[in-house]
Amino acid sequence: MLIDMRKVEQLIELWFDEDSNYFDLTAKIMIDDDANATFGMNAREPIILSGLPIAKLIFKKLDPDCTFEATHKDGDRVEAGTTFAKISGNAQALLTAERVALNLMQRMCGIAGVTAEYVKEIEGTGAFLVDTRKTTPGLRILEKYAVTCGGGRNHRLGLDNGIMLKDNHIAVAGSITAAVARAKALAPVLTKIEVESDRMEQVKEALEAGADVIMLDNMTNEAMREAVEWVNGRVPLECSGGVRLETIRGKAETGVDFISVGRITQSAPCVDIGLDEV
Repeated sequence: MLIDMRKVEQLIELWFDEDSNYFDLTAKIMIDDDANATFGMNAREPIILSGLPIAKLIFKKLDPDCTFEATHKDGDRVEAGTTFAKISGNAQALLTAERVALNLMQRMCGIAGVTAEYVKEIEGTGAFLVDTRKTTPGLRILEKYAVTCGGGRNHRLGLDNGIMLKDNHIAVAGSITAAVARAKALAPVLTKIEVESDRMEQVKEALEAGADVIMLDNMTNEAMREAVEWVNGRVPLECSGGVRLETIRGKAETGVDFISVGRITQSAPCVDIGLDEV
């Protein structure tokens, strides 16, 4: 997991502040302080797992002595009715943590499942599915991790992970050539520079200027095939813009190296996961 668990623990603090504030009124009234219980996390529909280590941290935040036993791992596909983890410990703590853990896993598993659908559509083409920065504020690293559980790969984790020269950057700089030259002069030496292009003359200028990656933005399949043929493997090409499940195969078959899809994080539905007493 390319995740700093220290940051995740900070997020968990915020999630509990939001959900229970000072205390869980229902659990405090209805359950004795020393009562123990065992609960199972159950898939109520077919899902791809993502977020099990995070769910474990959530439960242990309120009961450090609880046991969290997962029978599966992130990335596994499980069928409806599968109990994929059991948690035993203080009943008050586990029930207070329940909704936070379920909300997080339902979101992450949903992203993993949608990602897997897109990955399956481009099998055998040689193209890789990558995500975007279209993520839920505060949840980016977890949502991007969920993409990897579904078989996708990560694009930039944030603005400091690489230089992407989009149309507005290029307009301010004056040209693609000027923008790339400035980036090369000032960027850390291991930083890649990607240039957004929406027509063939921009692709040519970007390559001649020394771009490391060229994004083909909202270009037709015919235009992308032309770009792939002209670039001829000299730099990787990324397809972006308006990619849907029903169109991604045709885009992959143009020969591009990467296809970035905002929908896998931005529009993924949450899946149905329950916590039931065992």
